[in-house]
Amino acid sequence: MNIPFLDNWLKRHETEQSPLVSVFDRDPAGAAELLAECALLRARAQESGVALDDTPRSLTALDQLPPRWRDDPEELPWVGNDAGLYLGTVLVRTVAGAGWRLRPDGQPVVLLASGREINVVEAGLDWATTGTPELSQVYAEAAES
Repeated sequence: MNIPFLDNWLKRHETEQSPLVSVFDRDPAGAAELLAECALLRARAQESGVALDDTPRSLTALDQLPPRWRDDPEELPWVGNDAGLYLGTVLVRTVAGAGWRLRPDGQPVVLLASGREINVVEAGLDWATTGTPELSQVYAEAAES
């Protein structure tokens, strides 16, 4: 079916980029530091005596935390988002050739040297909601690539 106004609208919106993409392009190191903040997750981990030192070992410790955030439907997505960004931070800082990439819609992902893309925010949200896959498992699979 040919609907000219719809075709024009789709073309215009397919090429739109999130404003975050240009910020990330101008200062990737600053953007990486911003993504690494994960303030809520760090606060919850600290309350439980877990130090987040940006190492794979800290992912294993996070996997062992009691998921108290599941009791708060407003906090759960924020913890999940932070968990994904933290997972990405650990990958970028410890896996050779891994780096942050922003999709045109502004979604941060980790691109591995192999070309594989890890949607870390999605993994973090799954972890926060259900506990699976464990963050340490996602890391291990990505580090093998």
